Amino acid sequence: MTAPPAARHPLTAPTFTRRFSSTPLGARMARHEALNQLHAWGIRYGSEESERAAVVVAELAANAVTHGRVPGRDFELRLSLPTGSLRIEITDTRAERLPPGPGAVRQARPLAEEGRGLLLVDALADRWEVQDRAQPGKTVLAEIDLPRWLSLVKRIPERRPPKRRGTGGAARPCTP
Repeated sequence: MTAPPAARHPLTAPTFTRRFSSTPLGARMARHEALNQLHAWGIRYGSEESERAAVVVAELAANAVTHGRVPGRDFELRLSLPTGSLRIEITDTRAERLPPGPGAVRQARPLAEEGRGLLLVDALADRWEVQDRAQPGKTVLAEIDLPRWLSLVKRIPERRPPKRRGTGGAARPCTP
Protein backbone atom coordinates (compact mmCIF):
# COMPACT_ATOMS: atom_id res chain seq x y z
CA MET A 1 0.00 0.00 0.00
CA THR A 2 1.18 3.47 -0.76
CA ALA A 3 0.53 6.46 1.42
CA PRO A 4 -1.94 9.02 0.09
CA PRO A 5 -0.30 12.00 -1.58
CA ALA A 6 0.42 14.89 0.79
CA ALA A 7 -1.91 17.84 0.58
CA ARG A 8 -0.49 20.48 -1.70
CA HIS A 9 -0.10 23.90 -0.17
CA PRO A 10 1.22 26.96 -1.96
CA LEU A 11 4.87 27.76 -1.30
CA THR A 12 4.14 31.47 -1.32
CA ALA A 13 1.24 33.16 0.39
CA PRO A 14 -1.43 34.71 -1.83
CA THR A 15 -0.63 38.42 -1.94
CA PHE A 16 -2.38 41.63 -2.94
CA THR A 17 -0.42 44.90 -3.23
CA ARG A 18 -1.66 48.29 -4.31
CA ARG A 19 -0.56 51.93 -3.92
CA PHE A 20 -2.97 54.73 -3.01
CA SER A 21 -2.71 58.50 -2.94
CA SER A 22 -1.94 59.89 0.52
CA THR A 23 -5.35 61.53 0.77
CA PRO A 24 -8.56 60.76 2.68
CA LEU A 25 -9.97 59.34 -0.58
CA GLY A 26 -6.92 57.08 -0.89
CA ALA A 27 -7.50 55.78 2.66
CA ARG A 28 -11.16 55.02 1.89
CA MET A 29 -10.20 53.30 -1.37
CA ALA A 30 -7.63 51.15 0.49
CA ARG A 31 -10.33 49.91 2.87
CA HIS A 32 -12.72 49.24 -0.03
CA GLU A 33 -10.10 47.38 -2.10
CA ALA A 34 -9.01 45.35 0.93
CA LEU A 35 -12.56 44.16 1.60
CA ASN A 36 -13.05 43.25 -2.07
CA GLN A 37 -9.81 41.25 -2.09
CA LEU A 38 -10.66 39.45 1.15
CA HIS A 39 -14.05 38.53 -0.27
CA ALA A 40 -12.36 37.18 -3.42
CA TRP A 41 -10.14 35.04 -1.17
CA GLY A 42 -13.19 33.64 0.64
CA ILE A 43 -13.24 35.92 3.69
CA ARG A 44 -16.84 37.00 3.25
CA TYR A 45 -18.18 40.51 3.75
CA GLY A 46 -19.62 40.90 7.23
CA SER A 47 -17.66 38.00 8.74
CA GLU A 48 -15.80 38.65 11.98
CA GLU A 49 -12.43 38.48 10.21
CA SER A 50 -13.59 40.83 7.44
CA GLU A 51 -14.94 43.36 9.94
CA ARG A 52 -11.75 43.27 12.02
CA ALA A 53 -9.63 43.68 8.90
CA ALA A 54 -11.77 46.58 7.67
CA VAL A 55 -11.17 48.54 10.87
CA VAL A 56 -7.44 47.73 10.96
CA VAL A 57 -6.96 48.78 7.31
CA ALA A 58 -9.04 51.94 7.82
CA GLU A 59 -7.08 53.00 10.89
CA LEU A 60 -3.64 52.23 9.48
CA ALA A 61 -4.46 53.91 6.15
CA ALA A 62 -5.82 56.97 7.97
CA ASN A 63 -2.61 57.12 10.01
CA ALA A 64 -0.49 56.84 6.85
CA VAL A 65 -2.43 59.74 5.32
CA THR A 66 -2.49 61.89 8.47
CA HIS A 67 0.90 61.21 10.07
CA GLY A 68 2.98 59.54 7.35
CA ARG A 69 2.17 61.74 4.38
CA VAL A 70 4.99 63.11 2.28
CA PRO A 71 3.69 65.40 -0.50
CA GLY A 72 3.73 63.61 -3.85
CA ARG A 73 4.25 60.17 -2.31
CA ASP A 74 1.70 57.36 -2.10
CA PHE A 75 1.19 54.81 0.64
CA GLU A 76 1.04 51.08 -0.02
CA LEU A 77 -1.40 48.42 1.15
CA ARG A 78 -0.24 44.82 1.12
CA LEU A 79 -2.43 41.89 2.11
CA SER A 80 -1.25 38.30 2.31
CA LEU A 81 -2.32 34.96 3.73
CA PRO A 82 0.75 33.48 5.43
CA THR A 83 0.12 30.22 7.27
CA GLY A 84 -2.82 30.62 9.64
CA SER A 85 -3.44 34.33 9.36
CA LEU A 86 -4.24 37.43 7.35
CA ARG A 87 -1.35 39.89 7.23
CA ILE A 88 -2.08 43.58 6.65
CA GLU A 89 0.80 45.94 5.90
CA ILE A 90 0.57 49.68 5.37
CA THR A 91 3.76 51.41 4.24
CA ASP A 92 4.34 55.16 4.02
CA THR A 93 7.43 57.20 3.21
CA ARG A 94 7.80 59.34 6.34
CA ALA A 95 10.59 57.87 8.47
CA GLU A 96 10.92 60.52 11.16
CA ARG A 97 7.43 60.04 12.61
CA LEU A 98 7.30 56.49 13.99
CA PRO A 99 4.14 55.50 15.85
CA PRO A 100 4.39 53.80 19.23
CA GLY A 101 4.57 50.03 19.00
CA PRO A 102 2.50 47.39 20.79
CA GLY A 103 2.43 47.97 24.53
CA ALA A 104 3.45 51.63 24.16
CA VAL A 105 0.14 53.04 22.88
CA ARG A 106 -1.35 55.46 25.41
CA GLN A 107 -5.04 55.87 26.12
CA ALA A 108 -6.57 58.92 24.43
CA ARG A 109 -8.05 61.64 26.61
CA PRO A 110 -11.83 61.27 26.95
CA LEU A 111 -12.77 64.23 24.73
CA ALA A 112 -9.78 64.07 22.35
CA GLU A 113 -10.68 63.93 18.67
CA GLU A 114 -7.75 61.67 17.79
CA GLY A 115 -5.47 59.08 19.33
CA ARG A 116 -7.68 55.98 19.22
CA GLY A 117 -6.60 54.38 15.93
CA LEU A 118 -3.70 52.32 17.25
CA LEU A 119 -5.77 51.37 20.30
CA LEU A 120 -8.29 49.83 17.89
CA VAL A 121 -5.49 48.07 15.98
CA ASP A 122 -4.12 46.78 19.28
CA ALA A 123 -7.57 45.48 20.29
CA LEU A 124 -8.49 43.89 16.93
CA ALA A 125 -5.21 42.47 15.62
CA ASP A 126 -3.77 39.32 17.14
CA ARG A 127 -0.26 40.71 16.56
CA TRP A 128 1.15 43.95 15.20
CA GLU A 129 4.42 45.85 14.96
CA VAL A 130 6.14 48.85 13.42
CA GLN A 131 9.03 48.12 11.05
CA ASP A 132 11.64 50.48 9.60
CA ARG A 133 12.28 50.26 5.88
CA ALA A 134 15.59 50.29 4.05
CA GLN A 135 14.20 53.21 2.05
CA PRO A 136 12.80 56.18 3.93
CA GLY A 137 9.57 55.28 5.63
CA LYS A 138 7.98 52.66 7.81
CA THR A 139 5.58 49.74 7.64
CA VAL A 140 2.92 48.95 10.21
CA LEU A 141 2.16 45.25 10.04
CA ALA A 142 -0.87 43.63 11.70
CA GLU A 143 -2.00 39.99 11.67
CA ILE A 144 -5.43 38.52 12.28
CA ASP A 145 -5.58 34.79 12.94
CA LEU A 146 -7.79 32.81 10.55
CA PRO A 147 -9.09 29.53 12.00
CA ARG A 148 -10.29 28.46 8.52
CA TRP A 149 -7.05 29.43 6.77
CA LEU A 150 -6.44 26.05 5.15
CA SER A 151 -9.90 25.90 3.59
CA LEU A 152 -9.41 29.44 2.20
CA VAL A 153 -6.03 28.68 0.66
CA LYS A 154 -7.29 25.46 -0.92
CA ARG A 155 -9.94 27.46 -2.81
CA ILE A 156 -7.56 30.07 -4.19
CA PRO A 157 -6.40 29.01 -7.65
CA GLU A 158 -2.66 28.58 -8.15
CA ARG A 159 -1.02 31.57 -9.73
CA ARG A 160 0.64 30.57 -12.95
CA PRO A 161 2.54 32.80 -15.33
CA PRO A 162 0.44 33.87 -18.32
CA LYS A 163 0.87 31.83 -21.47
CA ARG A 164 2.94 33.55 -24.09
CA ARG A 165 1.48 33.79 -27.51
CA GLY A 166 3.69 33.14 -30.48
CA THR A 167 4.80 36.11 -32.49
CA GLY A 168 5.76 34.21 -35.62
CA GLY A 169 4.19 35.12 -38.92
CA ALA A 170 2.74 38.36 -40.14
CA ALA A 171 -0.25 39.92 -38.47
CA ARG A 172 -3.47 39.45 -40.37
CA PRO A 173 -5.97 42.29 -40.69
CA CYS A 174 -9.34 41.80 -39.02
CA THR A 175 -12.18 41.13 -41.45
CA PRO A 176 -15.88 41.40 -40.65
